[in-house]
Amino acid sequence: MRLLLVEDTVELADSLCAVLKDAGYAVDWRADGRDALILGEQEPYDLCILDLGLPGMDGLEILTRWRAAGVALPVLILTARSNWSERVEGLRAGADDYLVKPFHSEELMLRVQALLRRSHGRQPQALLQAGGLALDESKQQVSGTGLDAVQLSATEFKLLRYFMLHTGQLLSKTRLAEHLYEYESERDSNVIEVQINHLRHKVGRDSIQTRRGQGYIFCGRAQ
Repeated sequence: MRLLLVEDTVELADSLCAVLKDAGYAVDWRADGRDALILGEQEPYDLCILDLGLPGMDGLEILTRWRAAGVALPVLILTARSNWSERVEGLRAGADDYLVKPFHSEELMLRVQALLRRSHGRQPQALLQAGGLALDESKQQVSGTGLDAVQLSATEFKLLRYFMLHTGQLLSKTRLAEHLYEYESERDSNVIEVQINHLRHKVGRDSIQTRRGQGYIFCGRAQ
């Protein structure tokens, strides 16, 4: 899952980037509101963490423009403004959730996780469940019927989480790369193919089907 973090406080942004990347998210960070506006319109992000007080363009203005342009990515607003009327203003502009600074990183992670699952029609349960598998995001382990808890590598975890949130959908290598790698990263489709083979070895050969020339479909573990 690929996130856009828009925060102009460098120390906080560095800390959040580290926490989010440890949790298996690809993170693009921008400090200027004008840069964030353009990226949000052009790149296929799964979620944006958006500060309100930004140089270049205020967070509320960014959000208002995105929604007017039909950009529907989930947005979690971060702000030092504790006034309830300002929070209402942000929600009316199209924010999906609100978190007032200072906050604990664990609360942020749980809100991000819940927003991502809701945006894909999933309930924010303790484990992500799909296709006969249960994914523990905190431990990056997968289990299922006839499958004891298996530890996943960082890339395997990112891939499986994305597959489970898009069960039954045809996903091209390009789309997978867009959601697994950061903006400046080199996107190697061969790496994705290798990691998918590793996943099949761990959760079942038939769990991920190949559509030659098109991509992959996550079907889940045979019952």
